[in-house]
Amino acid sequence: MDPLLYLAGLVVLFLLWIKVKGLDYVIVHQRWIFVCLFLLPLSVIFDVYYYVRVWLIFKMCSAPKLHDQRVRDIQRQVREWKKDGSKKYMCTGRPGWLTVSLRVGKYKKTHKNIMINMMDILEVDTKKQVVRVEPLANMGQVTALLTSIGWTLPVLPELDDLTVGGLVMGTGIESSSHIYGLFQHICVAFELVLADGSLVRCTEEENSDLFHAVPWSCGTLGFLVAAEIKIVPAKAWVKLSYEPVRGLENICKRFTEASENKQNTFVEGLQYSLDSAVIMTGTMTDHAEPDKINRIGLHFKPWFFKHVESYLKKDTAGVEYIPLRQYYHRHTRSIFWELQDIIPFGNNPIFRWVFGWMVPPKISLLKLTQGETIRRLYEQHHVVQDMLVPMKNLQDAITRFHQDIDVYPLWLCPFLLPAGRGMVHPKGQEDELYVDIGAYGEPRVKHFEAKASTRQLEKFVREVHGFQMLYADVYMDREEFWEMYDGRLYHKLREELGCKEAFPEVYDKICKSARH
Repeated sequence: MDPLLYLAGLVVLFLLWIKVKGLDYVIVHQRWIFVCLFLLPLSVIFDVYYYVRVWLIFKMCSAPKLHDQRVRDIQRQVREWKKDGSKKYMCTGRPGWLTVSLRVGKYKKTHKNIMINMMDILEVDTKKQVVRVEPLANMGQVTALLTSIGWTLPVLPELDDLTVGGLVMGTGIESSSHIYGLFQHICVAFELVLADGSLVRCTEEENSDLFHAVPWSCGTLGFLVAAEIKIVPAKAWVKLSYEPVRGLENICKRFTEASENKQNTFVEGLQYSLDSAVIMTGTMTDHAEPDKINRIGLHFKPWFFKHVESYLKKDTAGVEYIPLRQYYHRHTRSIFWELQDIIPFGNNPIFRWVFGWMVPPKISLLKLTQGETIRRLYEQHHVVQDMLVPMKNLQDAITRFHQDIDVYPLWLCPFLLPAGRGMVHPKGQEDELYVDIGAYGEPRVKHFEAKASTRQLEKFVREVHGFQMLYADVYMDREEFWEMYDGRLYHKLREELGCKEAFPEVYDKICKSARH
Protein backbone atom coordinates (compact mmCIF):
# COMPACT_ATOMS: atom_id res chain seq x y z
CA MET A 1 0.00 0.00 0.00
CA ASP A 2 2.84 2.38 0.84
CA PRO A 3 4.19 2.48 -2.77
CA LEU A 4 0.71 3.37 -4.05
CA LEU A 5 0.38 6.20 -1.53
CA TYR A 6 3.84 7.41 -2.50
CA LEU A 7 2.92 7.34 -6.21
CA ALA A 8 -0.38 9.12 -5.53
CA GLY A 9 1.50 11.79 -3.59
CA LEU A 10 3.88 12.34 -6.54
CA VAL A 11 0.92 12.65 -8.93
CA VAL A 12 -0.73 15.23 -6.67
CA LEU A 13 2.51 17.23 -6.41
CA PHE A 14 2.93 17.06 -10.18
CA LEU A 15 -0.62 18.34 -10.76
CA LEU A 16 -0.13 21.13 -8.23
CA TRP A 17 3.11 22.08 -9.99
CA ILE A 18 1.26 22.22 -13.32
CA LYS A 19 -1.43 24.40 -11.73
CA VAL A 20 1.15 26.80 -10.29
CA LYS A 21 3.29 27.00 -13.42
CA GLY A 22 0.48 26.77 -15.92
CA LEU A 23 -0.09 24.05 -18.52
CA ASP A 24 1.43 26.12 -21.34
CA TYR A 25 4.64 26.62 -19.37
CA VAL A 26 4.98 22.90 -18.63
CA ILE A 27 4.29 21.89 -22.24
CA VAL A 28 6.96 24.25 -23.55
CA HIS A 29 9.66 24.02 -20.89
CA GLN A 30 9.41 20.30 -20.12
CA ARG A 31 9.09 19.20 -23.70
CA TRP A 32 12.48 17.51 -23.39
CA ILE A 33 10.81 14.46 -21.82
CA PHE A 34 8.87 13.65 -24.99
CA VAL A 35 11.76 14.65 -27.26
CA CYS A 36 14.30 12.43 -25.47
CA LEU A 37 12.04 9.38 -25.10
CA PHE A 38 10.40 9.37 -28.52
CA LEU A 39 11.66 11.89 -31.08
CA LEU A 40 15.38 11.18 -30.78
CA PRO A 41 15.00 7.41 -31.48
CA LEU A 42 12.56 8.12 -34.32
CA SER A 43 14.99 10.64 -35.83
CA VAL A 44 17.75 8.01 -35.90
CA ILE A 45 15.47 5.58 -37.74
CA PHE A 46 14.57 8.28 -40.29
CA ASP A 47 18.24 9.07 -40.95
CA VAL A 48 19.27 5.44 -41.37
CA TYR A 49 16.43 4.76 -43.81
CA TYR A 50 17.19 7.76 -46.05
CA TYR A 51 20.97 7.27 -46.15
CA VAL A 52 20.70 3.55 -46.96
CA ARG A 53 18.06 4.17 -49.61
CA VAL A 54 20.06 6.91 -51.36
CA TRP A 55 23.29 4.89 -51.26
CA LEU A 56 21.62 1.80 -52.77
CA ILE A 57 19.88 3.73 -55.54
CA PHE A 58 23.04 5.61 -56.53
CA LYS A 59 25.20 2.47 -56.50
CA MET A 60 22.67 0.54 -58.61
CA CYS A 61 22.49 3.44 -61.11
CA SER A 62 18.69 3.23 -61.15
CA ALA A 63 18.01 6.86 -60.28
CA PRO A 64 18.03 8.34 -63.82
CA LYS A 65 15.46 5.82 -65.08
CA LEU A 66 13.25 6.29 -62.03
CA HIS A 67 13.62 10.03 -62.41
CA ASP A 68 12.13 10.08 -65.92
CA GLN A 69 9.18 7.98 -64.74
CA ARG A 70 8.56 10.31 -61.82
CA VAL A 71 8.67 13.39 -64.06
CA ARG A 72 6.08 11.84 -66.36
CA ASP A 73 3.89 11.10 -63.34
CA ILE A 74 4.03 14.75 -62.26
CA GLN A 75 3.12 15.85 -65.78
CA ARG A 76 0.19 13.44 -65.73
CA GLN A 77 -1.10 14.86 -62.43
CA VAL A 78 -0.86 18.44 -63.73
CA ARG A 79 -2.68 17.58 -66.96
CA GLU A 80 -5.42 15.81 -65.00
CA TRP A 81 -5.80 18.91 -62.83
CA LYS A 82 -6.17 20.99 -66.00
CA LYS A 83 -8.63 18.51 -67.52
CA ASP A 84 -10.76 18.64 -64.35
CA GLY A 85 -11.24 22.39 -64.75
CA SER A 86 -8.31 23.87 -62.82
CA LYS A 87 -10.62 24.53 -59.87
CA LYS A 88 -7.92 24.90 -57.20
CA TYR A 89 -4.40 26.17 -57.02
CA MET A 90 -1.71 23.48 -57.14
CA CYS A 91 1.07 22.84 -54.63
CA THR A 92 3.46 20.00 -53.85
CA GLY A 93 1.94 17.11 -51.91
CA ARG A 94 4.79 17.03 -49.43
CA PRO A 95 3.28 17.47 -45.92
CA GLY A 96 3.95 20.88 -44.39
CA TRP A 97 5.49 19.35 -41.26
CA LEU A 98 8.31 17.80 -43.33
CA THR A 99 9.79 21.18 -44.28
CA VAL A 100 12.59 22.76 -42.22
CA SER A 101 10.65 26.04 -41.94
CA LEU A 102 8.87 26.41 -38.60
CA ARG A 103 5.83 27.67 -40.49
CA VAL A 104 3.19 25.03 -41.35
CA GLY A 105 1.49 25.96 -44.61
CA LYS A 106 -2.29 25.79 -44.25
CA TYR A 107 -2.68 26.01 -48.03
CA LYS A 108 -1.85 22.29 -48.26
CA LYS A 109 -5.41 21.53 -47.09
CA THR A 110 -7.15 23.68 -49.70
CA HIS A 111 -4.92 23.30 -52.78
CA LYS A 112 -4.57 20.44 -55.23
CA ASN A 113 -1.64 18.37 -53.96
CA ILE A 114 0.75 17.15 -56.67
CA MET A 115 2.77 14.23 -55.33
CA ILE A 116 6.50 14.66 -55.94
CA ASN A 117 8.60 11.81 -54.60
CA MET A 118 12.01 12.88 -55.88
CA MET A 119 14.90 12.66 -53.42
CA ASP A 120 17.81 11.24 -55.39
CA ILE A 121 21.23 12.39 -56.55
CA LEU A 122 21.09 11.64 -60.26
CA GLU A 123 24.60 12.22 -61.58
CA VAL A 124 27.99 13.62 -60.61
CA ASP A 125 29.90 14.94 -63.63
CA THR A 126 33.43 15.78 -62.49
CA LYS A 127 34.49 16.88 -65.99
CA LYS A 128 31.81 19.55 -66.19
CA GLN A 129 32.05 20.02 -62.41
CA VAL A 130 28.29 19.69 -61.96
CA VAL A 131 26.01 17.52 -59.84
CA ARG A 132 22.42 16.88 -60.98
CA VAL A 133 19.95 16.29 -58.19
CA GLU A 134 16.24 15.96 -57.53
CA PRO A 135 14.43 18.58 -55.43
CA LEU A 136 14.05 16.54 -52.23
CA ALA A 137 17.70 15.49 -52.02
CA ASN A 138 19.02 17.11 -48.85
CA MET A 139 22.34 18.59 -47.81
CA GLY A 140 23.20 15.60 -45.62
CA GLN A 141 22.96 13.28 -48.63
CA VAL A 142 24.83 15.63 -50.93
CA THR A 143 27.79 16.16 -48.58
CA ALA A 144 28.03 12.47 -47.72
CA LEU A 145 28.32 11.52 -51.38
CA LEU A 146 30.40 14.41 -52.72
CA THR A 147 33.03 14.49 -49.95
CA SER A 148 33.48 10.72 -50.29
CA ILE A 149 34.67 11.24 -53.89
CA GLY A 150 36.69 14.41 -53.26
CA TRP A 151 34.17 17.11 -54.27
CA THR A 152 31.85 19.57 -52.58
CA LEU A 153 29.34 22.33 -53.29
CA PRO A 154 30.79 25.86 -53.29
CA VAL A 155 27.91 26.91 -51.02
CA LEU A 156 26.67 24.15 -48.75
CA PRO A 157 23.98 25.39 -46.33
CA GLU A 158 24.29 24.20 -42.78
CA LEU A 159 21.46 21.89 -41.70
CA ASP A 160 21.37 18.29 -42.97
CA ASP A 161 17.63 18.33 -43.70
CA LEU A 162 17.62 21.37 -46.01
CA THR A 163 16.52 20.21 -49.46
CA VAL A 164 17.72 21.35 -52.88
CA GLY A 165 14.16 22.35 -53.80
CA GLY A 166 13.79 24.50 -50.71
CA LEU A 167 17.16 26.15 -51.30
CA VAL A 168 16.37 26.87 -54.96
CA MET A 169 12.77 28.05 -54.51
CA GLY A 170 13.67 29.86 -51.29
CA THR A 171 17.34 30.54 -50.67
CA GLY A 172 20.42 29.19 -48.92
CA ILE A 173 23.65 30.60 -47.56
CA GLU A 174 26.91 29.42 -45.99
CA SER A 175 30.17 30.88 -44.75
CA SER A 176 31.65 30.62 -48.28
CA SER A 177 28.93 32.90 -49.71
CA HIS A 178 31.15 35.99 -49.55
CA ILE A 179 32.89 34.45 -52.58
CA TYR A 180 30.16 32.48 -54.37
CA GLY A 181 26.92 34.25 -53.43
CA LEU A 182 23.71 32.54 -52.34
CA PHE A 183 22.77 28.94 -53.19
CA GLN A 184 20.91 30.12 -56.31
CA HIS A 185 24.14 31.60 -57.67
CA ILE A 186 25.89 28.21 -57.85
CA CYS A 187 23.02 26.64 -59.80
CA VAL A 188 23.53 26.35 -63.57
CA ALA A 189 20.22 24.80 -64.66
CA PHE A 190 16.70 24.11 -63.44
CA GLU A 191 14.18 21.64 -64.85
CA LEU A 192 10.53 22.44 -64.16
CA VAL A 193 7.07 21.12 -64.94
CA LEU A 194 4.97 24.16 -65.78
CA ALA A 195 1.27 24.90 -65.28
CA ASP A 196 0.37 23.33 -68.65
CA GLY A 197 2.22 20.08 -67.84
CA SER A 198 5.19 20.78 -70.12
CA LEU A 199 8.76 20.08 -69.04
CA VAL A 200 11.28 22.90 -69.55
CA ARG A 201 14.96 23.36 -68.85
CA CYS A 202 16.27 26.83 -68.07
CA THR A 203 19.81 28.18 -67.85
CA GLU A 204 21.55 31.52 -68.22
CA GLU A 205 21.31 31.07 -72.03
CA GLU A 206 18.11 28.98 -72.41
CA ASN A 207 14.80 30.33 -71.01
CA SER A 208 16.93 32.90 -69.20
CA ASP A 209 14.02 34.89 -67.73
CA LEU A 210 12.65 31.80 -66.01
CA PHE A 211 16.11 30.86 -64.75
CA HIS A 212 16.40 34.23 -62.97
CA ALA A 213 12.81 34.27 -61.71
CA VAL A 214 12.71 30.82 -60.08
CA PRO A 215 14.80 31.62 -56.96
CA TRP A 216 12.67 33.06 -54.12
CA SER A 217 9.46 32.20 -56.02
CA CYS A 218 8.53 29.48 -53.48
CA GLY A 219 7.10 27.10 -56.06
CA THR A 220 4.70 29.59 -57.65
CA LEU A 221 6.08 29.40 -61.21
CA GLY A 222 6.21 25.62 -61.62
CA PHE A 223 7.32 22.35 -60.04
CA LEU A 224 11.09 21.89 -59.79
CA VAL A 225 12.04 18.35 -60.82
CA ALA A 226 15.85 18.65 -61.09
CA ALA A 227 18.69 21.13 -60.62
CA GLU A 228 22.26 21.19 -61.85
CA ILE A 229 24.66 22.67 -59.33
CA LYS A 230 28.35 23.56 -59.54
CA ILE A 231 30.84 21.47 -57.59
CA VAL A 232 34.44 22.23 -56.64
CA PRO A 233 37.32 20.01 -55.49
CA ALA A 234 37.28 19.35 -51.76
CA LYS A 235 40.12 19.03 -49.29
CA ALA A 236 40.19 16.97 -46.15
CA TRP A 237 40.36 19.72 -43.54
CA VAL A 238 39.27 23.25 -42.74
CA LYS A 239 41.89 25.33 -40.97
CA LEU A 240 39.71 27.54 -38.80
CA SER A 241 40.90 30.63 -36.93
CA TYR A 242 38.93 32.04 -33.99
CA GLU A 243 39.25 35.73 -33.09
CA PRO A 244 37.33 37.20 -30.12
CA VAL A 245 36.47 40.85 -30.73
CA ARG A 246 35.11 43.50 -28.35
CA GLY A 247 33.18 46.67 -29.17
CA LEU A 248 30.42 46.89 -31.80
CA GLU A 249 32.29 49.24 -34.11
CA ASN A 250 35.38 47.04 -33.96
CA ILE A 251 33.32 43.89 -34.55
CA CYS A 252 31.76 45.36 -37.71
CA LYS A 253 35.14 46.62 -38.95
CA ARG A 254 36.93 43.28 -38.46
CA PHE A 255 34.01 41.29 -39.89
CA THR A 256 33.90 43.49 -43.01
CA GLU A 257 37.66 43.16 -43.51
CA ALA A 258 37.50 39.36 -43.18
CA SER A 259 34.56 39.19 -45.61
CA GLU A 260 36.32 41.29 -48.23
CA ASN A 261 39.43 39.09 -48.07
CA LYS A 262 38.94 36.46 -50.79
CA GLN A 263 41.84 34.45 -49.36
CA ASN A 264 39.39 33.34 -46.68
CA THR A 265 37.36 30.42 -48.02
CA PHE A 266 35.00 30.65 -45.05
CA VAL A 267 33.92 33.64 -42.93
CA GLU A 268 31.43 33.55 -40.07
CA GLY A 269 30.67 35.55 -36.94
CA LEU A 270 28.84 34.61 -33.75
CA GLN A 271 27.78 37.66 -31.74
CA TYR A 272 27.12 36.89 -28.07
CA SER A 273 26.14 40.40 -26.92
CA LEU A 274 25.93 43.89 -28.35
CA ASP A 275 29.68 44.40 -27.93
CA SER A 276 31.23 40.91 -27.98
CA ALA A 277 31.67 38.42 -30.81
CA VAL A 278 33.94 35.74 -32.24
CA ILE A 279 34.91 36.06 -35.90
CA MET A 280 35.97 32.87 -37.65
CA THR A 281 37.92 32.60 -40.89
CA GLY A 282 38.87 29.35 -42.59
CA THR A 283 40.62 27.78 -45.56
CA MET A 284 40.56 24.25 -46.95
CA THR A 285 43.74 22.21 -46.65
CA ASP A 286 44.89 18.61 -47.12
CA HIS A 287 47.20 18.69 -44.12
CA ALA A 288 46.49 19.22 -40.43
CA GLU A 289 48.69 19.75 -37.40
CA PRO A 290 47.90 16.68 -35.24
CA ASP A 291 47.82 18.59 -31.93
CA LYS A 292 45.28 21.09 -33.31
CA ILE A 293 42.71 18.67 -34.76
CA ASN A 294 39.16 19.04 -33.41
CA ARG A 295 36.58 16.56 -34.69
CA ILE A 296 33.63 18.70 -33.67
CA GLY A 297 31.09 16.38 -35.31
CA LEU A 298 31.66 13.57 -32.80
CA HIS A 299 28.58 13.09 -30.63
CA PHE A 300 30.33 13.71 -27.32
CA LYS A 301 31.90 17.02 -28.38
CA PRO A 302 30.52 20.32 -27.00
CA TRP A 303 27.98 22.09 -29.18
CA PHE A 304 29.85 24.28 -31.64
CA PHE A 305 28.45 27.64 -30.54
CA LYS A 306 29.44 26.82 -26.94
CA HIS A 307 32.91 25.81 -28.09
CA VAL A 308 33.26 29.10 -29.98
CA GLU A 309 32.11 31.03 -26.90
CA SER A 310 34.97 29.53 -24.90
CA TYR A 311 37.41 31.65 -26.95
CA LEU A 312 35.46 34.74 -25.97
CA LYS A 313 35.47 33.79 -22.28
CA LYS A 314 39.21 33.09 -22.35
CA ASP A 315 39.73 36.18 -24.53
CA THR A 316 42.28 34.31 -26.62
CA ALA A 317 42.53 33.61 -30.33
CA GLY A 318 43.06 30.08 -31.63
CA VAL A 319 43.46 27.83 -34.65
CA GLU A 320 41.99 24.37 -35.22
CA TYR A 321 41.76 21.82 -38.01
CA ILE A 322 38.26 20.41 -38.53
CA PRO A 323 37.26 17.62 -40.97
CA LEU A 324 35.52 19.26 -43.93
CA ARG A 325 32.14 17.55 -43.62
CA GLN A 326 32.05 18.13 -39.87
CA TYR A 327 32.74 21.81 -40.48
CA TYR A 328 29.88 22.06 -42.98
CA HIS A 329 27.47 20.68 -40.37
CA ARG A 330 29.01 22.30 -37.32
CA HIS A 331 25.69 23.79 -36.17
CA THR A 332 23.55 20.76 -37.03
CA ARG A 333 23.76 18.90 -33.70
CA SER A 334 22.42 21.86 -31.76
CA ILE A 335 20.24 23.25 -34.62
CA PHE A 336 22.41 26.36 -34.27
CA TRP A 337 21.40 27.11 -30.62
CA GLU A 338 17.71 26.23 -30.78
CA LEU A 339 18.17 22.85 -29.11
CA GLN A 340 19.14 24.44 -25.80
CA ASP A 341 15.54 25.67 -25.48
CA ILE A 342 14.18 22.17 -26.16
CA ILE A 343 16.71 20.09 -24.19
CA PRO A 344 18.20 22.55 -21.64
CA PHE A 345 20.81 20.04 -20.47
CA GLY A 346 21.68 18.88 -24.00
CA ASN A 347 25.24 20.20 -23.82
CA ASN A 348 25.94 18.48 -20.52
CA PRO A 349 28.92 16.10 -20.97
CA ILE A 350 27.00 13.12 -19.56
CA PHE A 351 24.06 13.66 -21.90
CA ARG A 352 26.41 14.11 -24.87
CA TRP A 353 28.26 10.87 -24.14
CA VAL A 354 25.13 8.78 -23.56
CA PHE A 355 22.56 10.29 -25.94
CA GLY A 356 24.52 12.71 -28.14
CA TRP A 357 24.71 10.22 -31.01
CA MET A 358 20.91 10.59 -31.46
CA VAL A 359 20.97 14.39 -31.59
CA PRO A 360 19.44 16.40 -33.16
CA PRO A 361 15.76 15.48 -33.30
CA LYS A 362 14.38 15.94 -36.81
CA ILE A 363 12.88 19.41 -37.22
CA SER A 364 10.04 17.83 -39.18
CA LEU A 365 9.16 15.55 -36.24
CA LEU A 366 9.34 18.49 -33.83
CA LYS A 367 6.80 20.30 -36.01
CA LEU A 368 4.57 17.26 -36.38
CA THR A 369 4.30 16.77 -32.61
CA GLN A 370 4.36 20.34 -31.32
CA GLY A 371 0.59 20.88 -31.24
CA GLU A 372 -1.31 24.13 -31.46
CA THR A 373 -0.36 25.31 -27.95
CA ILE A 374 3.39 25.13 -28.55
CA ARG A 375 3.01 26.58 -32.04
CA ARG A 376 1.08 29.54 -30.65
CA LEU A 377 3.53 30.13 -27.80
CA TYR A 378 6.56 29.85 -30.10
CA GLU A 379 5.04 32.43 -32.41
CA GLN A 380 4.43 34.84 -29.52
CA HIS A 381 7.61 34.29 -27.50
CA HIS A 382 10.21 32.99 -29.94
CA VAL A 383 12.08 34.52 -32.88
CA VAL A 384 13.44 32.69 -35.92
CA GLN A 385 14.47 35.24 -38.53
CA ASP A 386 17.20 35.78 -41.11
CA MET A 387 17.53 39.34 -42.39
CA LEU A 388 19.87 40.12 -45.28
CA VAL A 389 21.29 43.65 -45.20
CA PRO A 390 24.11 45.48 -47.01
CA MET A 391 27.42 45.10 -45.17
CA LYS A 392 27.70 48.90 -44.93
CA ASN A 393 24.59 48.87 -42.69
CA LEU A 394 25.77 46.08 -40.39
CA GLN A 395 26.34 48.23 -37.30
CA ASP A 396 22.95 49.92 -37.56
CA ALA A 397 21.29 46.54 -38.17
CA ILE A 398 22.81 44.89 -35.08
CA THR A 399 21.77 47.89 -32.99
CA ARG A 400 18.23 47.58 -34.34
CA PHE A 401 18.12 43.85 -33.56
CA HIS A 402 19.33 44.61 -30.03
CA GLN A 403 16.66 47.26 -29.48
CA ASP A 404 13.73 45.36 -30.98
CA ILE A 405 14.32 41.75 -29.90
CA ASP A 406 17.59 41.39 -27.92
CA VAL A 407 18.27 37.80 -29.01
CA TYR A 408 21.76 36.31 -28.73
CA PRO A 409 23.79 34.71 -30.16
CA LEU A 410 23.34 36.34 -33.55
CA TRP A 411 24.64 34.50 -36.61
CA LEU A 412 26.60 36.71 -39.00
CA CYS A 413 27.25 35.31 -42.47
CA PRO A 414 28.57 37.49 -45.32
CA PHE A 415 27.55 36.97 -48.94
CA LEU A 416 28.13 38.51 -52.34
CA LEU A 417 24.90 39.62 -54.00
CA PRO A 418 25.40 39.89 -57.78
CA ALA A 419 23.58 42.48 -59.85
CA GLY A 420 20.64 40.79 -61.55
CA ARG A 421 16.99 40.88 -62.53
CA GLY A 422 15.22 38.40 -60.26
CA MET A 423 13.38 39.10 -57.01
CA VAL A 424 16.58 39.74 -55.02
CA HIS A 425 19.48 41.88 -56.24
CA PRO A 426 21.37 45.03 -55.14
CA LYS A 427 19.84 48.44 -55.64
CA GLY A 428 22.52 49.51 -58.15
CA GLN A 429 24.02 47.84 -61.17
CA GLU A 430 27.07 46.46 -59.36
CA ASP A 431 27.65 43.42 -57.14
CA GLU A 432 27.45 44.27 -53.45
CA LEU A 433 28.57 42.62 -50.21
CA TYR A 434 25.67 41.77 -47.88
CA VAL A 435 25.41 40.00 -44.53
CA ASP A 436 22.82 37.56 -43.20
CA ILE A 437 21.91 38.33 -39.58
CA GLY A 438 20.27 35.24 -38.08
CA ALA A 439 18.29 35.58 -34.83
CA TYR A 440 17.04 32.35 -33.27
CA GLY A 441 15.74 32.26 -29.72
CA GLU A 442 13.66 33.88 -27.01
CA PRO A 443 13.61 37.71 -27.06
CA ARG A 444 14.76 39.38 -23.86
CA VAL A 445 13.19 42.79 -24.43
CA LYS A 446 10.21 43.47 -22.15
CA HIS A 447 8.17 45.13 -24.88
CA PHE A 448 8.43 42.24 -27.39
CA GLU A 449 5.28 41.55 -29.37
CA ALA A 450 5.74 39.17 -32.29
CA LYS A 451 3.92 41.08 -35.02
CA ALA A 452 4.85 44.63 -33.99
CA SER A 453 8.52 43.82 -33.26
CA THR A 454 9.00 41.86 -36.48
CA ARG A 455 7.35 44.63 -38.49
CA GLN A 456 9.83 47.09 -36.99
CA LEU A 457 12.71 44.90 -38.20
CA GLU A 458 11.09 44.47 -41.62
CA LYS A 459 10.70 48.25 -41.95
CA PHE A 460 14.38 48.81 -41.19
CA VAL A 461 15.43 46.10 -43.67
CA ARG A 462 13.32 47.65 -46.43
CA GLU A 463 14.81 51.09 -45.75
CA VAL A 464 18.39 49.82 -46.28
CA HIS A 465 17.35 47.77 -49.33
CA GLY A 466 17.70 44.44 -47.57
CA PHE A 467 15.67 41.26 -47.73
CA GLN A 468 13.96 38.85 -45.37
CA MET A 469 14.32 35.08 -45.79
CA LEU A 470 10.88 33.73 -46.65
CA TYR A 471 11.00 30.55 -44.55
CA ALA A 472 10.25 32.71 -41.49
CA ASP A 473 7.11 34.54 -40.36
CA VAL A 474 6.57 37.56 -42.62
CA TYR A 475 4.19 40.29 -41.40
CA MET A 476 4.45 42.78 -44.29
CA ASP A 477 1.38 43.80 -46.26
CA ARG A 478 1.39 43.28 -50.02
CA GLU A 479 2.64 46.78 -50.87
CA GLU A 480 5.50 46.52 -48.37
CA PHE A 481 6.42 43.05 -49.64
CA TRP A 482 6.81 44.18 -53.24
CA GLU A 483 8.71 47.24 -52.03
CA MET A 484 11.29 44.85 -50.56
CA TYR A 485 11.42 42.42 -53.51
CA ASP A 486 11.63 43.20 -57.24
CA GLY A 487 8.53 41.58 -58.71
CA ARG A 488 8.79 42.84 -62.29
CA LEU A 489 10.20 39.70 -63.91
CA TYR A 490 8.23 37.42 -61.59
CA HIS A 491 4.84 38.96 -62.46
CA LYS A 492 5.69 39.05 -66.16
CA LEU A 493 6.39 35.31 -66.18
CA ARG A 494 3.31 34.49 -64.10
CA GLU A 495 1.26 36.12 -66.82
CA GLU A 496 3.11 34.49 -69.73
CA LEU A 497 3.21 30.95 -68.26
CA GLY A 498 -0.41 30.82 -67.07
CA CYS A 499 0.60 30.67 -63.41
CA LYS A 500 -2.12 32.97 -62.09
CA GLU A 501 -4.75 30.23 -62.30
CA ALA A 502 -2.35 27.45 -61.30
CA PHE A 503 -0.35 28.76 -58.34
CA PRO A 504 -0.91 31.40 -55.65
CA GLU A 505 1.24 34.50 -55.71
CA VAL A 506 4.31 34.12 -53.49
CA TYR A 507 2.98 36.79 -51.12
CA ASP A 508 -0.29 34.90 -50.62
CA LYS A 509 1.60 31.68 -50.01
CA ILE A 510 3.98 32.80 -47.29
CA CYS A 511 2.90 36.09 -45.65
CA LYS A 512 0.85 36.10 -42.47
CA SER A 513 -1.17 39.14 -43.54
CA ALA A 514 -2.43 37.12 -46.50
CA ARG A 515 -2.99 33.85 -44.64
CA HIS A 516 -4.95 35.16 -41.66
